[in-house]
Amino acid sequence: MSEAKINPNGPLKGRTAIVTGASRGIGEAVAARLAMEGARVVASARTAEDGESRLPGTLTETVARIKKAGGEARFIKADLAQGSERERLIEETVAAYGPVDILVNNAAITYFIPVEDFPEKRFKLMMEVQVYAPFHLSQLVLPSMRERRQGWIVNISSGAAFHPKQPYGPGRGGTVYGMCKAALERFTTGLASEVYGDNIAVNVVSPGLVATPGVAVHGLINEQTKDRVQPIEYIAEAVYRLASGDPKTMTGRIDHAAPFLKEMNLEPSALV
Repeated sequence: MSEAKINPNGPLKGRTAIVTGASRGIGEAVAARLAMEGARVVASARTAEDGESRLPGTLTETVARIKKAGGEARFIKADLAQGSERERLIEETVAAYGPVDILVNNAAITYFIPVEDFPEKRFKLMMEVQVYAPFHLSQLVLPSMRERRQGWIVNISSGAAFHPKQPYGPGRGGTVYGMCKAALERFTTGLASEVYGDNIAVNVVSPGLVATPGVAVHGLINEQTKDRVQPIEYIAEAVYRLASGDPKTMTGRIDHAAPFLKEMNLEPSALV
């Protein structure tokens, strides 16, 4: 891996990036990676300070990590299940840093419950955060992107979007999660086709299995799956490359991080 450092004159110099779900895990890593290339990063999530979540990681820590290395970042606490909070996130970002150039839709809330027992309230919350929030945030940033004829939207998906194949084994209750990610991927390719003429790229990165606090709480890494764990730097690198590529040649992609980096002959950078 290349050296972890902030390059204030990097390819993303002067660009404003929003990363949702950035208090920990993949979102935190992506925020750091974009800042390393000169982006002004707005990190957003529901957890700003210690004690606000049972999981480790806060927006305060994410921003401190970037600033300590010499990058430019701030956080905006927001509950993306609420439309007014999504609108405020964009408004406050524009007021602080200017129009949004890069939107990374990473925030998620996930329950693993069989369909028969899935509560309506939790179903609607998952669809709101994982499907409608990326849709709505994209609507909010697209007018400015169209006007300036540049923009990059990267949605974070999952292998759960793949259709289950026989022989079927015992289910873990991941059907609704898979629905959300499949919808997000179809939204991505559809939007990419709509805004192609406006020089706006819309892509998906599907991380695979990554050792994050959220993965740990769901017990997804075990003896059977531990060999599939992927370094978080792979995901951060793939997102950065798709958030800086040529919108005419790198859009409408559904990419798994490791194969994407291999295809592009890229090595992931260490993170600040």
